[in-house]
Amino acid sequence: MRAMVLEGPRQPLALRDVPAPAPGPGQVAIRVEACAVCRTDLHIVDGELAEGGYPRILGHQIVGVVDAVGAGAAVAVGARVGVPWLAATCGACAYCLGGRENLCRQARFTGYHVDGGFAERCVADARYTFALPDAGSAVDAAPLLCAGLIGYRALRLAGDARRLGLYGFGAAGHLVLQVARHQGREVYAFTRAGDGAGQAFARALGAAWAGASDELPPVELDAALVFAPVGALVPQALRALAPGGVVVCGGIHMSDIPSFPYRLLWEERSIVSVANLTRRDGDELLALAPRVPLRTTAHPYPLADANRALDDLRRGRFEGAAVLVP
Repeated sequence: MRAMVLEGPRQPLALRDVPAPAPGPGQVAIRVEACAVCRTDLHIVDGELAEGGYPRILGHQIVGVVDAVGAGAAVAVGARVGVPWLAATCGACAYCLGGRENLCRQARFTGYHVDGGFAERCVADARYTFALPDAGSAVDAAPLLCAGLIGYRALRLAGDARRLGLYGFGAAGHLVLQVARHQGREVYAFTRAGDGAGQAFARALGAAWAGASDELPPVELDAALVFAPVGALVPQALRALAPGGVVVCGGIHMSDIPSFPYRLLWEERSIVSVANLTRRDGDELLALAPRVPLRTTAHPYPLADANRALDDLRRGRFEGAAVLVP
């Protein structure tokens, strides 16, 4: 099968012909229909996340059709499934037993510890896949499996915040804005300075205001979700918060947060991070998506153009999400 392979850090992905994987016990083999591109993929390419080893097939927002099953896998051949970042957990630690499997110390992640969906086929533990409708666009569904899920988990950590700021308005931002508006919240979107197109995109999706990340919004915020991997945005978001507000950092990697005066944190403001996802998050979001309804802005790229998709993501050349199609 064809796959885009990362052979070492800070190298372009290489188009290779590799053996198609066969499912082991409890696994399913999947014919990939689409796999969305994530900023986490950039962090892996850049060597900022390096535990997974090389060579590695990236991609953790996979939509495909099961075409073979291993012994004990409770998914039927022909089923359409989604494969997220969370590939496996131990199932026995306090985190797993307490409903926080996203924090399992033995967790393994798709496209990082195990090969992912920048390929024509992949395998996955059937227990960590999500059932998807047979109808509908695979390209549109793929970004829900990380951008949507991380945005949703970040929104949960924001509690009942009525006035919500989004710092970084990419794949996650454009999806969580729609969920937040569905819930009756006001949304204030922050983009890079000079990104008029991104700000117009946010307003078109229902943002009450959109501006540059170095600006203050016209009202104090109850919560701010930071999706851009820029540590300097954390004190900037704190400046925009009302007393008791929370800054939720939604990325897996971020540049260092600079020092800031304690007065920005005072009055019971707080900073928390999002780590990975749980299967519960996925079940809830996928049930909610048709009720919103969530509309993904997706830009398809041929599998062989994965490096172009990654570079376009890095340079902010599109609104919404990039999706690879084998």
